Amino acid sequence: MKTTNKELMALARVSLSGKWKTAVLVALMCMLINLAAQIIPFVGLVAPILIAGPIALGLAIFFLALSRGEKIEIEQIFKGFDRFGVALGTYLLSALFIILWALLLIIPGIIAALSYSQIYFILAENKDIGPMEAIDRSKKMMMGNKWKFFCLGLRFIGWVLLCILTLGIGFLW
Repeated sequence: MKTTNKELMALARVSLSGKWKTAVLVALMCMLINLAAQIIPFVGLVAPILIAGPIALGLAIFFLALSRGEKIEIEQIFKGFDRFGVALGTYLLSALFIILWALLLIIPGIIAALSYSQIYFILAENKDIGPMEAIDRSKKMMMGNKWKFFCLGLRFIGWVLLCILTLGIGFLW
């Protein structure tokens, strides 16, 4: 039996209970790190590419620990740098594949992005696999689940619009 999106959101609220401040701080730190990497003179074009994969892997490590009720620490977002080569390779390959699919039309690019959405969680759980295996596992995992994941994302459109209207302040919630 598959879990409904409503049940998934309820489970997420339970996981976040008493840990909202840490989760918000981690999300805010990641946004600031990515922003800072973009505005560094001379390296602002390369730095975001170099840190995107490791930061995404660190976020996956943090949120997996949070969802499992394990100990969470802000420093976990930097654990992706322990596997820098794998995280960077995964980021570059998935971005390349999504761009190539998007060249066909926008919809195939969106479908590809949904297919690859679990790669960093897979890498966080399996320390001995490489980028292509993570991509393949994500595609298999998302087979038959892309529409459900897309609909789950649509549930947050109101929040995104509110965040845009408040110049980003709403992202804290």
